Amino acid sequence: MSGYTEGIITLLCINAIAAMGVSLLTGFTGIFSLGHAAYMALGAYTSAILTVHYGVHWLPAILLGGGVAVIVAYGIGIPTLRLMGDYFAIASIGLGEAIRLILENWQSLTRGARGYPGIEPYTTLPVALTFFVIMALCMFNLINSRYGRAFKACRDDYVAASLLGFHTARLRVLSLMISAFYCGVAGALLAGFLSFIQPIMFDMLKSTELTAVVVFGGLGSMAGTMVGTLVITLVTELFRPISQYRMLIYGAVLVIIMVIRPEGIMGGLNGGGLLNKIFRRKDNGGTA
Repeated sequence: MSGYTEGIITLLCINAIAAMGVSLLTGFTGIFSLGHAAYMALGAYTSAILTVHYGVHWLPAILLGGGVAVIVAYGIGIPTLRLMGDYFAIASIGLGEAIRLILENWQSLTRGARGYPGIEPYTTLPVALTFFVIMALCMFNLINSRYGRAFKACRDDYVAASLLGFHTARLRVLSLMISAFYCGVAGALLAGFLSFIQPIMFDMLKSTELTAVVVFGGLGSMAGTMVGTLVITLVTELFRPISQYRMLIYGAVLVIIMVIRPEGIMGGLNGGGLLNKIFRRKDNGGTA
Protein backbone atom coordinates (compact mmCIF):
# COMPACT_ATOMS: atom_id res chain seq x y z
CA MET A 1 0.00 0.00 0.00
CA SER A 2 1.40 3.39 -0.99
CA GLY A 3 1.96 6.18 1.51
CA TYR A 4 -0.70 8.29 -0.21
CA THR A 5 -3.32 5.56 0.09
CA GLU A 6 -2.46 5.03 3.76
CA GLY A 7 -2.82 8.77 4.31
CA ILE A 8 -6.27 8.84 2.70
CA ILE A 9 -7.49 5.88 4.79
CA THR A 10 -6.10 7.49 7.96
CA LEU A 11 -7.86 10.74 7.11
CA LEU A 12 -11.09 8.82 6.46
CA CYS A 13 -10.90 7.28 9.94
CA ILE A 14 -10.30 10.68 11.56
CA ASN A 15 -13.13 12.35 9.65
CA ALA A 16 -15.47 9.45 10.43
CA ILE A 17 -14.86 9.80 14.18
CA ALA A 18 -15.70 13.52 14.06
CA ALA A 19 -18.72 12.87 11.84
CA MET A 20 -20.08 10.26 14.27
CA GLY A 21 -20.05 12.90 16.98
CA VAL A 22 -21.93 15.41 14.84
CA SER A 23 -24.36 12.70 13.71
CA LEU A 24 -25.22 11.85 17.32
CA LEU A 25 -26.05 15.47 18.08
CA THR A 26 -27.76 16.43 14.82
CA GLY A 27 -29.18 13.19 13.47
CA PHE A 28 -30.15 11.41 16.69
CA THR A 29 -30.83 14.25 19.15
CA GLY A 30 -32.14 16.84 16.70
CA ILE A 31 -29.72 19.64 17.65
CA PHE A 32 -28.29 21.37 14.60
CA SER A 33 -24.75 22.66 15.15
CA LEU A 34 -22.35 24.56 12.91
CA GLY A 35 -19.49 24.96 15.35
CA HIS A 36 -18.10 21.49 16.00
CA ALA A 37 -14.77 22.23 14.35
CA ALA A 38 -14.01 24.21 17.52
CA TYR A 39 -14.05 20.98 19.56
CA MET A 40 -11.66 19.44 17.06
CA ALA A 41 -9.41 22.48 17.57
CA LEU A 42 -9.51 22.06 21.35
CA GLY A 43 -8.56 18.39 21.06
CA ALA A 44 -5.81 19.13 18.56
CA TYR A 45 -4.19 21.93 20.55
CA THR A 46 -4.51 20.10 23.88
CA SER A 47 -2.79 17.03 22.48
CA ALA A 48 -0.12 19.09 20.70
CA ILE A 49 0.76 21.15 23.78
CA LEU A 50 0.84 18.11 26.08
CA THR A 51 3.07 16.06 23.79
CA VAL A 52 5.42 18.85 22.66
CA HIS A 53 5.75 20.99 25.80
CA TYR A 54 5.19 18.49 28.60
CA GLY A 55 6.35 15.24 27.04
CA VAL A 56 3.07 13.43 27.73
CA HIS A 57 2.61 10.16 25.85
CA TRP A 58 0.34 10.57 22.83
CA LEU A 59 -2.35 8.13 24.04
CA PRO A 60 -3.35 9.99 27.23
CA ALA A 61 -2.82 13.26 25.34
CA ILE A 62 -5.46 12.21 22.79
CA LEU A 63 -7.92 11.22 25.53
CA LEU A 64 -7.24 14.44 27.44
CA GLY A 65 -7.88 16.36 24.22
CA GLY A 66 -11.31 14.77 24.09
CA GLY A 67 -11.76 15.50 27.81
CA VAL A 68 -11.04 19.22 27.37
CA ALA A 69 -13.61 19.34 24.57
CA VAL A 70 -16.15 17.68 26.90
CA ILE A 71 -15.53 20.24 29.67
CA VAL A 72 -15.93 23.17 27.28
CA ALA A 73 -19.05 21.60 25.76
CA TYR A 74 -20.57 21.24 29.23
CA GLY A 75 -19.84 24.90 30.01
CA ILE A 76 -21.30 25.99 26.69
CA GLY A 77 -24.22 23.58 26.71
CA ILE A 78 -25.80 24.58 30.02
CA PRO A 79 -26.78 28.10 28.88
CA THR A 80 -27.06 27.63 25.10
CA LEU A 81 -29.05 24.40 24.82
CA ARG A 82 -32.06 26.26 26.15
CA LEU A 83 -32.16 27.75 22.68
CA MET A 84 -34.22 25.71 20.26
CA GLY A 85 -33.97 25.07 16.54
CA ASP A 86 -32.13 27.59 14.40
CA TYR A 87 -31.24 29.75 17.39
CA PHE A 88 -28.80 27.17 18.73
CA ALA A 89 -27.30 26.71 15.26
CA ILE A 90 -26.65 30.46 15.07
CA ALA A 91 -25.18 30.46 18.58
CA SER A 92 -22.92 27.51 17.71
CA ILE A 93 -21.40 29.49 14.82
CA GLY A 94 -20.51 32.36 17.14
CA LEU A 95 -19.14 30.08 19.85
CA GLY A 96 -17.09 28.08 17.37
CA GLU A 97 -15.53 31.21 15.91
CA ALA A 98 -14.91 32.59 19.40
CA ILE A 99 -12.92 29.49 20.38
CA ARG A 100 -10.95 29.64 17.15
CA LEU A 101 -10.12 33.33 17.66
CA ILE A 102 -8.99 32.67 21.24
CA LEU A 103 -6.61 30.00 19.97
CA GLU A 104 -5.42 32.35 17.23
CA ASN A 105 -4.67 35.23 19.61
CA TRP A 106 -3.28 33.31 22.59
CA GLN A 107 0.18 33.31 21.03
CA SER A 108 2.12 32.49 24.19
CA LEU A 109 0.35 29.12 24.36
CA THR A 110 -0.74 28.27 20.81
CA ARG A 111 1.75 30.31 18.72
CA GLY A 112 -1.20 32.03 17.09
CA ALA A 113 -1.92 32.13 13.38
CA ARG A 114 1.62 30.97 12.55
CA GLY A 115 0.61 27.48 13.56
CA TYR A 116 1.93 24.85 15.94
CA PRO A 117 4.75 22.75 14.42
CA GLY A 118 6.86 19.89 15.70
CA ILE A 119 4.03 17.58 16.77
CA GLU A 120 5.02 13.92 17.04
CA PRO A 121 3.54 12.00 14.06
CA TYR A 122 1.79 9.46 16.29
CA THR A 123 -1.33 9.00 14.16
CA THR A 124 -0.34 6.08 11.98
CA LEU A 125 -2.87 3.98 10.06
CA PRO A 126 -3.07 1.25 12.77
CA VAL A 127 -3.64 3.91 15.46
CA ALA A 128 -6.37 5.64 13.44
CA LEU A 129 -8.07 2.34 12.58
CA THR A 130 -7.99 1.20 16.21
CA PHE A 131 -9.57 4.42 17.44
CA PHE A 132 -12.16 4.30 14.65
CA VAL A 133 -13.21 0.71 15.36
CA ILE A 134 -13.43 1.21 19.14
CA MET A 135 -15.34 4.49 18.89
CA ALA A 136 -17.66 3.18 16.17
CA LEU A 137 -18.56 0.15 18.31
CA CYS A 138 -19.18 2.43 21.30
CA MET A 139 -21.38 4.71 19.20
CA PHE A 140 -23.45 1.90 17.70
CA ASN A 141 -23.98 0.44 21.19
CA LEU A 142 -24.94 3.88 22.51
CA ILE A 143 -27.58 4.63 19.88
CA ASN A 144 -29.16 1.21 20.46
CA SER A 145 -29.19 1.61 24.25
CA ARG A 146 -31.81 3.30 26.42
CA TYR A 147 -29.83 6.52 26.15
CA GLY A 148 -29.97 6.29 22.37
CA ARG A 149 -33.74 5.81 22.49
CA ALA A 150 -34.00 8.78 24.85
CA PHE A 151 -31.98 10.94 22.44
CA LYS A 152 -34.34 9.95 19.61
CA ALA A 153 -37.35 10.78 21.79
CA CYS A 154 -35.95 14.28 22.36
CA ARG A 155 -35.41 14.64 18.64
CA ASP A 156 -38.87 13.48 17.62
CA ASP A 157 -40.88 15.50 20.15
CA TYR A 158 -39.10 17.48 22.84
CA VAL A 159 -42.28 18.39 24.74
CA ALA A 160 -43.75 14.88 24.64
CA ALA A 161 -40.45 13.42 25.83
CA SER A 162 -40.49 15.81 28.80
CA LEU A 163 -44.06 14.80 29.66
CA LEU A 164 -43.05 11.13 29.54
CA GLY A 165 -40.45 11.76 32.24
CA PHE A 166 -37.27 12.14 30.22
CA HIS A 167 -34.80 14.73 31.58
CA THR A 168 -34.61 16.37 28.17
CA ALA A 169 -32.30 19.22 29.20
CA ARG A 170 -29.77 16.78 30.70
CA LEU A 171 -30.02 14.50 27.68
CA ARG A 172 -29.31 17.36 25.29
CA VAL A 173 -26.25 18.41 27.30
CA LEU A 174 -25.07 14.78 27.50
CA SER A 175 -25.42 14.39 23.73
CA LEU A 176 -23.41 17.56 23.18
CA MET A 177 -20.67 16.35 25.56
CA ILE A 178 -20.36 12.95 23.87
CA SER A 179 -20.38 14.64 20.49
CA ALA A 180 -17.63 17.03 21.61
CA PHE A 181 -15.53 14.11 22.91
CA TYR A 182 -15.62 12.42 19.52
CA CYS A 183 -14.65 15.65 17.76
CA GLY A 184 -11.92 16.35 20.33
CA VAL A 185 -10.38 12.91 19.81
CA ALA A 186 -10.60 13.38 16.04
CA GLY A 187 -8.83 16.72 16.35
CA ALA A 188 -6.06 15.18 18.46
CA LEU A 189 -5.61 12.41 15.89
CA LEU A 190 -5.51 15.01 13.12
CA ALA A 191 -2.73 16.88 14.93
CA GLY A 192 -0.68 13.70 15.11
CA PHE A 193 -1.40 12.94 11.47
CA LEU A 194 -0.35 16.33 10.08
CA SER A 195 2.34 17.18 12.71
CA PHE A 196 1.27 20.81 12.28
CA ILE A 197 -1.94 22.67 13.12
CA GLN A 198 -3.31 26.18 12.64
CA PRO A 199 -6.52 27.76 13.97
CA ILE A 200 -7.71 28.44 10.41
CA MET A 201 -7.91 24.66 9.86
CA PHE A 202 -10.86 24.58 12.27
CA ASP A 203 -12.96 27.42 10.88
CA MET A 204 -16.61 27.36 9.85
CA LEU A 205 -15.68 25.61 6.59
CA LYS A 206 -14.62 22.55 8.59
CA SER A 207 -17.85 22.64 10.61
CA THR A 208 -19.82 22.88 7.37
CA GLU A 209 -17.92 19.89 6.01
CA LEU A 210 -18.91 17.80 9.04
CA THR A 211 -22.55 18.86 8.69
CA ALA A 212 -22.47 18.09 4.96
CA VAL A 213 -21.24 14.58 5.73
CA VAL A 214 -24.14 13.91 8.11
CA VAL A 215 -26.82 15.39 5.83
CA PHE A 216 -25.40 13.65 2.78
CA GLY A 217 -25.40 10.25 4.48
CA GLY A 218 -28.81 10.74 6.06
CA LEU A 219 -29.93 12.10 9.40
CA GLY A 220 -30.45 9.38 11.97
CA SER A 221 -28.20 6.85 10.24
CA MET A 222 -24.69 6.06 11.47
CA ALA A 223 -24.13 3.81 8.47
CA GLY A 224 -25.11 6.76 6.29
CA THR A 225 -22.61 8.91 8.16
CA MET A 226 -19.87 6.44 7.21
CA VAL A 227 -20.93 6.61 3.55
CA GLY A 228 -21.08 10.40 3.70
CA THR A 229 -17.60 10.54 5.21
CA LEU A 230 -16.23 8.36 2.43
CA VAL A 231 -17.80 10.43 -0.35
CA ILE A 232 -17.06 13.91 1.06
CA THR A 233 -13.46 13.02 1.99
CA LEU A 234 -12.74 11.59 -1.46
CA VAL A 235 -14.42 14.56 -3.17
CA THR A 236 -12.33 16.94 -1.05
CA GLU A 237 -9.12 15.14 -2.05
CA LEU A 238 -10.16 15.01 -5.70
CA PHE A 239 -10.81 18.76 -5.85
CA ARG A 240 -7.90 19.81 -3.62
CA PRO A 241 -6.30 21.85 -6.48
CA ILE A 242 -9.40 24.07 -6.45
CA SER A 243 -9.99 24.00 -2.69
CA GLN A 244 -11.13 27.64 -2.73
CA TYR A 245 -14.36 26.38 -4.30
CA ARG A 246 -14.93 23.80 -1.57
CA MET A 247 -18.07 25.48 -0.20
CA LEU A 248 -19.51 25.68 -3.72
CA ILE A 249 -18.86 21.97 -4.23
CA TYR A 250 -20.46 21.03 -0.90
CA GLY A 251 -23.45 23.22 -1.67
CA ALA A 252 -23.93 21.65 -5.09
CA VAL A 253 -23.66 18.12 -3.69
CA LEU A 254 -26.17 18.87 -0.92
CA VAL A 255 -28.65 20.47 -3.34
CA ILE A 256 -28.46 17.44 -5.64
CA ILE A 257 -29.01 15.07 -2.70
CA MET A 258 -31.93 17.13 -1.36
CA VAL A 259 -33.60 17.01 -4.79
CA ILE A 260 -32.94 13.35 -5.60
CA ARG A 261 -33.16 11.86 -2.09
CA PRO A 262 -34.22 14.35 0.62
CA GLU A 263 -33.69 11.83 3.44
CA GLY A 264 -30.03 11.37 2.48
CA ILE A 265 -28.22 8.40 0.96
CA MET A 266 -29.33 5.95 3.67
CA GLY A 267 -32.21 7.88 5.20
CA GLY A 268 -33.22 6.60 8.62
CA LEU A 269 -31.62 3.21 8.09
CA ASN A 270 -28.81 1.88 10.24
CA GLY A 271 -26.55 -0.92 9.14
CA GLY A 272 -28.70 -3.67 10.64
CA GLY A 273 -31.92 -2.24 9.23
CA LEU A 274 -30.37 -1.92 5.80
CA LEU A 275 -29.14 -5.53 5.81
CA ASN A 276 -32.55 -6.78 6.94
CA LYS A 277 -34.20 -4.85 4.12
CA ILE A 278 -31.79 -6.26 1.54
CA PHE A 279 -32.30 -9.85 2.71
CA ARG A 280 -36.07 -9.33 2.84
CA ARG A 281 -36.01 -8.26 -0.79
CA LYS A 282 -33.96 -11.31 -1.71
CA ASP A 283 -36.40 -13.62 0.10
CA ASN A 284 -39.34 -12.01 -1.66
CA GLY A 285 -37.56 -12.42 -4.98
CA GLY A 286 -36.80 -16.06 -4.25
CA THR A 287 -40.40 -16.93 -3.35
CA ALA A 288 -41.85 -15.14 -6.36
